[in-house]
Amino acid sequence: MNWHKIIAIVKKDLLEVKQNKAAWVPMIVAPLILIVLFPVLMLVLPNYIPSMADEFINDPDLDAMFANLPASMASAVEGLAPMQSVAVMMLGYMFAPMFLIFPLMFSTVVAAESFAGERERKTMEALLYTSATESELFWGKVITGMVPALVISWGSFILYAVVLNTVGYPLFGRIWFPLPSWYPLIFWITPAVALLGVAFTVLISSKTQTFMGAYQSSSALVILVLGLMIGQLAGVIYLTVGLSMLIGLVFWIISGTLAWLAMRNFKRSSLLLGLKGA
Repeated sequence: MNWHKIIAIVKKDLLEVKQNKAAWVPMIVAPLILIVLFPVLMLVLPNYIPSMADEFINDPDLDAMFANLPASMASAVEGLAPMQSVAVMMLGYMFAPMFLIFPLMFSTVVAAESFAGERERKTMEALLYTSATESELFWGKVITGMVPALVISWGSFILYAVVLNTVGYPLFGRIWFPLPSWYPLIFWITPAVALLGVAFTVLISSKTQTFMGAYQSSSALVILVLGLMIGQLAGVIYLTVGLSMLIGLVFWIISGTLAWLAMRNFKRSSLLLGLKGA
């Protein structure tokens, strides 16, 4: 493969994504709400509304959750004050699966824009007539989807850590985040989820004529992430380091299989016929 051609495709696609507000605005708004506003409200409001702190501390569901924690998570809250324990549990553990929405959402948005969006703008045919091979075109699209998703996801993680340690310092009196379970979540599962989003979107985009159609179809993958979060809230599973490594392996197997299928279906002749039939 010629990496100069792949990089040229990536640069072109990222420039087109930048010009589409429907693609990049959610990448800015969603992280700001989820990783700044929500943690700040949870860490600050109980200081001014004592009844809210009492509700957190005396919640029977939280009591049941604390009673059934695995040893690795129980040690993280051992010896902490009640409100500290609630903050660690909610912001340090329960909120963790939400971060997988970022790479999934961003990768599907960018991949849909760089593939179906190009077809919608009637620029796909010119790209298919270039000297780039099918493999170079495919990996150019994959990298276009993954790079922004990983950069924004990892940047969001850093910002989240800064917010929790800064706003939460009066409560904890020390830097307490990130917890060990976050490292496999961010650096092992997140890339797999990003690849899953891109591969699935490429498969969908080959059959879809518009950016919104491809994006809406791919957004169904969010159910996987919501399943992890509901599982934690229900006490069925807890994302410990070991379980995160195992879940990441499963995601890598699924995303790798989808990427292989997407690459096999990525045929220049079929795409040209699809464009002429559109």
